[in-house]
Amino acid sequence: MKQLHRRVVVTGLGILSPIGNTVREAWSSCTEGLSGITHVDVGIPNSPVTIGAQLKNFNTSDYLDPKEVRRIDPFIQYGLIAANQSILDSGILDYESLNKEKVGINFGAGIGGIQTIENNKMILESKGHKKVSPFFVPGSIVNMISGLVSIKHGFMGPNTSVVTACSTGNHCIGTAARSIACGEADVMIAGGAEMASTPLSISGFISARALSTNPNPESACRPWDKDRDGFILADGAGSLVLEDYEHAKQRNAHIYAEIIGFGMSSDAYHMTAPPEDGRGAALSMKNALIDAEINADQVDYINAHGTSTPLGDLAETRALKTIFTNTMPSISSTKSMTGHTLGAAGAIESIFCIKSLNDNVVPPTINLINQDSECDLDYTALRSVEKKVTVAMNNSFGFGGTNSTLVFKKI
Repeated sequence: MKQLHRRVVVTGLGILSPIGNTVREAWSSCTEGLSGITHVDVGIPNSPVTIGAQLKNFNTSDYLDPKEVRRIDPFIQYGLIAANQSILDSGILDYESLNKEKVGINFGAGIGGIQTIENNKMILESKGHKKVSPFFVPGSIVNMISGLVSIKHGFMGPNTSVVTACSTGNHCIGTAARSIACGEADVMIAGGAEMASTPLSISGFISARALSTNPNPESACRPWDKDRDGFILADGAGSLVLEDYEHAKQRNAHIYAEIIGFGMSSDAYHMTAPPEDGRGAALSMKNALIDAEINADQVDYINAHGTSTPLGDLAETRALKTIFTNTMPSISSTKSMTGHTLGAAGAIESIFCIKSLNDNVVPPTINLINQDSECDLDYTALRSVEKKVTVAMNNSFGFGGTNSTLVFKKI
């Protein structure tokens, strides 16, 4: 197989998140330590979960044709809007020499169109099969974000989706970068989207004891705190335009950062729980550093997976200690502000890593008041820190024991 090893850079960013619906707004909220977690109506009588992180001041019809909105699940809507933001930000549509046969999309979700599935199940039971929407299947499947972006712009390159639970965003970005590195594409739109705040989805996570039952939205998400009790379910989308470095230079594109490393691994341990020593997460980081051809000491900032679960935060801490044996980079969990956007998390947090490189700021882990004695690293508690950031790492881990790590470098 062809191995060109071309350099891959990021030339466009797009985001929808509980802390902002533009990159500027979301990053400002992130560095200021503002939480997007609020009381929400989860649609479940007597639910032990009463908080979540949803999009605010947002109406999909302001961005998409209302007719299209009715046909596709909210997660697809979010993905299309974030992707469009990133495409416009990159300026690739203005490049007259753009070869659309070499422009592709790799956009995924951790769960997919669960709201559409729930709605059509109710229609089937109450009105019969003839009333089920003809758009039910295409309007709920995970790869439809990639498909619709391709259709809208005539992009004829790779049209794929990765579905790896909460690692999805990272895996989409990393595999898209490899498509460019090997010459399969010149440009890739990559990211993840999720809208899983539905009664069925929330009920499943409650039964799995994954969600926080803390009723206080301001303090419920507290990674590495001794009082943490689960993650906060969130909605959103993140999109990056990746590009061959020489292609980007040829069209005088603004370059945000370079992707220099991508690592993957499996825990081979349990459906939902990580091994206590975090060995799978450590292997993912090790593989990313090998791919980047850098030493652990060269990493300045890590956006940790940090979901605020008792098992996960401790396992990631142990994994970090396994890899960073000399100098520990700055660490934080931006999920303390955004909540956990599942398949979108890797993409949203990659954007925060890139903005950290651009602005030389490490965002905080808010609500870290009573630090767990076993989680004994510096997690940038409460306030952001100004620091020179040249290399940033992004960790995303998911159910099924799937692990992913990206490494970004200032350029």
